[in-house]
Amino acid sequence: MGHPTIYPTGTTVYQPGKAWSGYTIYQAADTGALLIDMNGREVHLWKGLRGFPNKIFPGGYVLGSTAERDPKYGFQDEANLVQVDWDGNVVWKFDRYEWIEDPGHPAQWMARQHHDYQREGNPVGYYVPGADPKVGSGNTIILAHKNVNRPEISDVELLDDTIIEVDWEGNVVWEWAVSDHFEELGFDEAAKEALYRDPNTRAFGTHSGDWMHINSVSVLGPNKHYDAGDERFHPDNLIWDARESNIIAIIDKRTGNIVWKLGPDYSGEDTKHIGWIIGQHHAHLIPKGLPGEGNILVFDNGGWGGYGSPNPESPDGVKVARRDHSRILEIHPITLEIEWQYTPTEAGFQAPLDSYRFYSPYISSAQRLPNGNTLITEGADGRIFEVTREHELVWEYISPYKNSRNANMVYRAYRVPYEWIPQLEKPVETEIAPLDVADYRLPGAAPRGAVTAVEIEGTVSYGDGAFCVATTDEVVRKERDQDE
Repeated sequence: MGHPTIYPTGTTVYQPGKAWSGYTIYQAADTGALLIDMNGREVHLWKGLRGFPNKIFPGGYVLGSTAERDPKYGFQDEANLVQVDWDGNVVWKFDRYEWIEDPGHPAQWMARQHHDYQREGNPVGYYVPGADPKVGSGNTIILAHKNVNRPEISDVELLDDTIIEVDWEGNVVWEWAVSDHFEELGFDEAAKEALYRDPNTRAFGTHSGDWMHINSVSVLGPNKHYDAGDERFHPDNLIWDARESNIIAIIDKRTGNIVWKLGPDYSGEDTKHIGWIIGQHHAHLIPKGLPGEGNILVFDNGGWGGYGSPNPESPDGVKVARRDHSRILEIHPITLEIEWQYTPTEAGFQAPLDSYRFYSPYISSAQRLPNGNTLITEGADGRIFEVTREHELVWEYISPYKNSRNANMVYRAYRVPYEWIPQLEKPVETEIAPLDVADYRLPGAAPRGAVTAVEIEGTVSYGDGAFCVATTDEVVRKERDQDE
């Protein structure tokens, strides 16, 4: 239906017999960390708590931050990372990564956290059977920022992505910086030249180049690849993805080296069947104990990203790849075969003409659920939904909360089991049948159906006919005919 001005919000679809029911947490725009049940009832709000993202832990603890850095001096920097209890009391806090002296503000320690973090005990930040995150102890992996000068990359100051590990007392016990591994990233000469000229400079803070924009980091955890002897998949190793470079990578925790990588170029024989992954978010290894374990799950946003040779889409060689729809991909990391996907085609839209109907060019995520379903956050539209392995829509929720820019965006949502929240009684689950939008009317609007009608004799039609642009089905038929 494109971009309607009037639409229902809250839970719009719910099939209790097919969904994996529990509580869902997300950052409600300009509101706080919001916990909802399957019928969309707002069961608890941590008002004002920021979330980049919010995560909920067993016992009703929630993580987020209490303040952001002034955007005049930093870009997407959270001042701290905190864990609060059900009543909003801060029970853990980290902020001692960098001493910040911004003009007009008191000098203070900041975490400069952004986009992701993981608590010891759980590799991915969502529910995994037998892998609960620690709530009163343990180390935390945090994705953070640091401004650096790297003349071999660009003569512009870089906003570098770092991954740190901190203990319960707030000591940094391990640190990794992506700029230390520039030559391992696989950029060709054209990409290096474009990156040198403009490392995605942003008009925020010190106008530093947000050259990689890593937006997720997870631990691999126990997995079948390591069990089979592949050292690249050591359980302590980390996987991250970078939306500006279209790269997904695994780093060796002990050496820091990149030991597995997809991108930045997808035109090779081993990856062209995947197509270009562009501007992606939330790439992670599906943990042991969940359907699809050992595969990489990623929200492939589309939109624009990458560095390379100038083209009509990108005269300066920055953001050279573009696609106007999103995909969820589940990829076997050894064979690189796509084991499962959710694209506009699986969503029921005519590709490529209506592919934009499943599209979030920024933010977003995907979570594998214990019953094999996938929880998807189509973030730009504030839409969180659950589909089965057969791509059936069994739950859908639209955030009613908008920010000052009139966007109901949701960065990332997580589903957890009811038993993680002992403060609440298990809610009543009420089925919500999908509406037939053709007959959905607001008060005062006329129903469909002509008041009077005449039939024209001799009319002929052959179904949908041909479109101005070749559909995906048509291209496949053409290629099949050529092969025959």
